[in-house]
Amino acid sequence: MQDVQPTRTGRRSGRSGVRNGPGDLAASPFRADRDRVSSSAFFARLGGVTQVVSPSGSGLLLHNRLTHSLKVAQVARAIAERLVANPDDVARLDRLGGCDLDVVEAAGLGHDLGHPPFGHLGESVLDRLARQRFLLPDGFEGNAQTYRVVTRIDVRGVGGDGLDLTAAVRAALLKYPWTRLSRPQPHPRHLDSPPRGASEPEDQPGTGSAKFSCYSTELADMIDARAAFRGRLEDWQQTVEASIMDTADDIAYAIHDLEDFHRVGILQHTSVSHELTEWLGHAVEFAGRSDAELAGDGMRPGCSLERLRRRLHAKDGWIADDEAFVSAVKKVVANLVNKLLEVPFDRSQLAEQSIAAFSGEWTQRLVEGIRVEEHPNTRSGHVALAVEQWHEVQVLKFVHRRFVLQRPDLALHQRGQDRLLSKLVEALDNWLIDRSEAARLPHRLRDLFDRARAEFAQLLSDDPELLVVPGAPEPVDAERLEGMARGRAVIDFVASLTDDQSAALLEALSGRTTQLWSDTFVL
Repeated sequence: MQDVQPTRTGRRSGRSGVRNGPGDLAASPFRADRDRVSSSAFFARLGGVTQVVSPSGSGLLLHNRLTHSLKVAQVARAIAERLVANPDDVARLDRLGGCDLDVVEAAGLGHDLGHPPFGHLGESVLDRLARQRFLLPDGFEGNAQTYRVVTRIDVRGVGGDGLDLTAAVRAALLKYPWTRLSRPQPHPRHLDSPPRGASEPEDQPGTGSAKFSCYSTELADMIDARAAFRGRLEDWQQTVEASIMDTADDIAYAIHDLEDFHRVGILQHTSVSHELTEWLGHAVEFAGRSDAELAGDGMRPGCSLERLRRRLHAKDGWIADDEAFVSAVKKVVANLVNKLLEVPFDRSQLAEQSIAAFSGEWTQRLVEGIRVEEHPNTRSGHVALAVEQWHEVQVLKFVHRRFVLQRPDLALHQRGQDRLLSKLVEALDNWLIDRSEAARLPHRLRDLFDRARAEFAQLLSDDPELLVVPGAPEPVDAERLEGMARGRAVIDFVASLTDDQSAALLEALSGRTTQLWSDTFVL
């Protein structure tokens, strides 16, 4: 077996003892990793996974998880190219572990491989079912599922699990390099100022971090991927390349979701303008109101934006700045409200040009605002937006959240998707329980069950603490282990479907279709 040689940054340049496999066309192991991600069936399925709403409901071509991932990879590589062109930045990056363009691009392409059907709604539903129905301590998290896909579930050939990626790329996929509950120790959620995503959800105390990138079953792999960065980074800190991917994800999300909802006519000029300009015109008055008074004003224009300003100071006082916030609101008014939203989207060439100009100008501005920090705040990465651009992204994301995600019609749509996924998980679990049907289970589901059962048995032997559910201290017996394995298998199976496959599979399991075979799903 060939030795794995360290690069100048101390990272491994090969993959588990083999520099490149026989199927790789690229000579560089990092470029081969990028190709492995983009050739994966899990990557292809992202074309059928919702970003926010299903494109089929609008009649327009909207972003899905595949096009989102392509844009994140594009922005991430642009950021990395900008940084490595600056000798001062290169010196700082080298001290932190280095920055490779292909590693960054591979992470951008692969960061959503584990994202389930129906966007973030699907993520929350599967997490609830994983923890409450199956008592899985780790529950479900899209980032952790991504890491499980590339290290366990996906395959690139006979005789191996996962995509066999280099340590550098695996580490770059770890946006939140900790498990939900216990690793590393001390867990980052217990820091005085926890990293972004590490805190517990306010409405779910005791459940562990809201965001994390690794289940306990892949803990050893995460430790191995980050071994070369020990001494350079804290255990809970992102690598430079993960930080670039994370920042690119924020930029892409802030811009292209606004494009989509302008296209479908949801982002209305009047409502967005009233919210932002009302706050600008009465900022001093809003600042003088108590939280109770602000809440009592209900949906009065300007109140929601003031609440955002206060949240930023409460959570991110290290960077929140009122002057920068005012400047950001004014820039969004000038470029989003008065340029893009002022003229309704009518599919004309002029309308498409307006969207392209908005996207291009904002992407360029945000990429140009990237900076490298050797000693960042715990809530920031080593590569982050400058103060002005950081505030602009917060305001852009606010517009999306306030005028899209909080709409009652979207909530109605998502409640239906919640019921669909819940019933699908229940139906598949019942199928696994039915011993008389063991020989006719979907092959993929059976394989996932066998894998999960072996993984949990190994954890029980090596580190049973990792299987303890908060609030349920009883020991893990054979029956409980079987239930957890069923749960992980069903969740893995459902998370690997597209939106349409989920709906079609439930139709078949519910007996509401007479069609025996369909290209919508393959068992």
